[in-house]
Amino acid sequence: MNSCAEMSEKMRILIISNMYPSQEYPTFGIFVKNQAKELSGLGHTVDVISNNNPKMGKKELLKKYSTWMLQFVRPYVKKSGSYDVIHAHYAFPSGAIARLMAKRLNIPYVVTCHGGDLNKMANINSFLKNQTKKVLEDASKVIVVGEDLKDKVLNEYQIPEEKTALYSMGVDLDTFYPVPKHEAAAKVDFNKDQKHLLYVGNLIEEKGVMDLIKAFRLIHEKNDRTVLHLVGQHKQDFYLERLKKEVSSNHLTHAVHFHGPKPYQELKNWMSAADVFILPSHIEGFGLVAVEAMACEAPVVGTRTGGLYYLLKDGAGLLVSPKEPGELAEAVHSILDDELLKEKVIKKGLLKAKENNSKEIAKEIIEIYRNNK
Repeated sequence: MNSCAEMSEKMRILIISNMYPSQEYPTFGIFVKNQAKELSGLGHTVDVISNNNPKMGKKELLKKYSTWMLQFVRPYVKKSGSYDVIHAHYAFPSGAIARLMAKRLNIPYVVTCHGGDLNKMANINSFLKNQTKKVLEDASKVIVVGEDLKDKVLNEYQIPEEKTALYSMGVDLDTFYPVPKHEAAAKVDFNKDQKHLLYVGNLIEEKGVMDLIKAFRLIHEKNDRTVLHLVGQHKQDFYLERLKKEVSSNHLTHAVHFHGPKPYQELKNWMSAADVFILPSHIEGFGLVAVEAMACEAPVVGTRTGGLYYLLKDGAGLLVSPKEPGELAEAVHSILDDELLKEKVIKKGLLKAKENNSKEIAKEIIEIYRNNK
């Protein structure tokens, strides 16, 4: 058991992340910023060094990561002895930098794996795979946000179970809570005579946005009062054009709205006003945005993939197969047509959101730091 002195000890934490919000991209890696805020709120000193440029493509990646690497050298190497622990978000590249800095500063590092690092980045080539393995092996603790990622860390990377921990990033219940539906609808300008379907997230192929648009064509054929709202940042112009072409070719321009990114504090209004929240991902480490929607009492339909499966099972949401627009459309109709089912899903989803309270998770993260100093 920790002594009172240990429990009250204030820690000096350096967070490294290759995703972090900026004024231009306010929701890019917002979950990392939120956890840093929670840790700081517990009285600890938290510094963050991060990349806040979400643009894709080889030239952009080279530019942003070389610039990011240069940012480290001068200010943070000077702080040798100023930190108790480094916490990297994503095994690569953040974890690789944390590993080098931890060795130089002779302090431990913790790494949180979010999904894209293990499911996508590590599979690009053998170099990245080996780097990822080294990061996980040398970390004092490996945190994963979903059950499937834990299986991968244990079985594929052979990390001992006692060195792993399963925690989501947590939902900020002070930010995400149910707003009365009529009030929320007025704030986001939803027509009360229509049924509003909502997606929030990056407009990228891995999120299944094209599948959603194809599913919406089937939904709208059956119920022409339905409207689809896509809220989020696009990363590649060509993919956004493909999405808009799909909408146009199916004569759905009047019913599918591309809203772009919205301020984080306003998302609770969109979620509270929605009749169904949809997350049709092909891969998903956890699916935090689905938990945020649950906290706003929106019924969730998501794909049976990664952490989403564990999140939505047992009735907390409706699960469908990835890349199956027909199945997705049927699940949405189930919510729209069955008020009793909708209420059950909302109730169980709200309980799931409360289980993932970011404030409580931050306290657990601090204990991980303390136990691995």
